[in-house]
Amino acid sequence: MQDVIIIGGGAAGLSAALLLGRSRRSVTVIDAGQPRNAPAHGVHGFLTRDGVSPLELLRQGRADLAPYDVRVVEGSVAGAQRMDGGFRVSLDGGDVLEATRILVTTGLADELPDIEGLSERWGKDVAHCPYCHGWEIQNQAIGVIGSGAMAVHQALLFRQWSPTITLFLNSAPQPSDVELQQLAARGITIVEGIIARVHAVDDAVSSVELADGTSHPVQALTVQSRVMARAAFLGELGLVPVPNPFGEILESDEMGLTAVPGVWAAGNVTDMKVTVLAAAQAGANAAVAINMDMMAQELEQAVAAHEAEAAAGRPAEVLGAPVG
Repeated sequence: MQDVIIIGGGAAGLSAALLLGRSRRSVTVIDAGQPRNAPAHGVHGFLTRDGVSPLELLRQGRADLAPYDVRVVEGSVAGAQRMDGGFRVSLDGGDVLEATRILVTTGLADELPDIEGLSERWGKDVAHCPYCHGWEIQNQAIGVIGSGAMAVHQALLFRQWSPTITLFLNSAPQPSDVELQQLAARGITIVEGIIARVHAVDDAVSSVELADGTSHPVQALTVQSRVMARAAFLGELGLVPVPNPFGEILESDEMGLTAVPGVWAAGNVTDMKVTVLAAAQAGANAAVAINMDMMAQELEQAVAAHEAEAAAGRPAEVLGAPVG
């Protein structure tokens, strides 16, 4: 039985594997090879790695694990069950792995509004986070696709990166009087109506077409996706994602411990706001917590064994038995 199984080989999972390996723990990382940010051209805001492609970052991360007792297994997890002394994790291909602890770093899946042509541009010129990709679309004509209560906030946020912002209300609620004043003060145009499709020319988004047939030129778009925790395989452990206004996440404490003892979670699967760099730090934090938890258990076992050995070697009268 290994020490730790990490489910998910992104920034959080690989960072945790690195620290656990350096703590002389045996680790297996299970990765399905479907990182959330794969469509993006680059990872941004990651110190010393700004602009690196998502897959190259993972390649470098895996290479860092080579000196340690860490292996990476390609595959998807079908289920996880508790067993004596730990957990059993089953893969879709039939393989079964066992470990004393589990760390879930599977991230989130983005559910986009059902708009023709939108998903094809996701991660390219349809951005989600301005801090990740706002620089690349600065000063362009940016359309904000309303899909919920945060539409006005998103429009005002992206205004920092471009003076030309159009808020397509689409399915978002009508802005309040205060919000209308804020949008007007920042020169943000409001377009009402349901979006029918997104058009692209020469592999670049070019316009938004409404259901009434009118077309509005844009150079980039942003939309608030609904984010869903990749954690269906945890059901047998009694650990299920918790809904929130933006989708669902796994709940954990500040160090990643979930409601199930022995199971930790880190990265976007527990916090939709964290960037790649923050996810890596969250994975490191969870790794420290897991190592400390294992050390506490090992210390308790060592003390118990030490006391038993000492008791076995004491004179009978010390143990309270009669001396013959």
